[in-house]
Amino acid sequence: MSQVKAFVKQLSGITFAGRTSSNHWVMMDGPETFGGSNAAIRPKELLLLSLAGCTGSDVAAILQKKRVKLDGFEMNIEAEQTEEHPKIYSEIKLEYVFYGKNVQAKDVERAIELSQTKYCGVTAMLQKAVKITHTYRIVDTSEEN
Repeated sequence: MSQVKAFVKQLSGITFAGRTSSNHWVMMDGPETFGGSNAAIRPKELLLLSLAGCTGSDVAAILQKKRVKLDGFEMNIEAEQTEEHPKIYSEIKLEYVFYGKNVQAKDVERAIELSQTKYCGVTAMLQKAVKITHTYRIVDTSEEN
């Protein structure tokens, strides 16, 4: 079992800087009305980016190994948040958007399935607490110049 460490330092109010074992820093903040300076991402929003970054990395790597050529790849994430404290995400919807010529649905579906069921650790952790659904779109770029 490997260990990952994190360090978080308060800069001012609810403005924090955090660093993990990879030695990269990230800033976190909140709205001015809550003691922040509104200068960085909210900590809970980082969960959404972590989820998309994790599954997106898997899907991109799997498609690359399958020699699927993409002109682009994007993800849209929507989360439903409860009104009562603690305000948690009750559902997260992922939309994978693939751009390319002759991108096959079966390749995309298999890559997403492998990420969601086998490789993405963030999905594995979060789906124990929140409903995660996904859809995908393939945008054919063969008509473009």
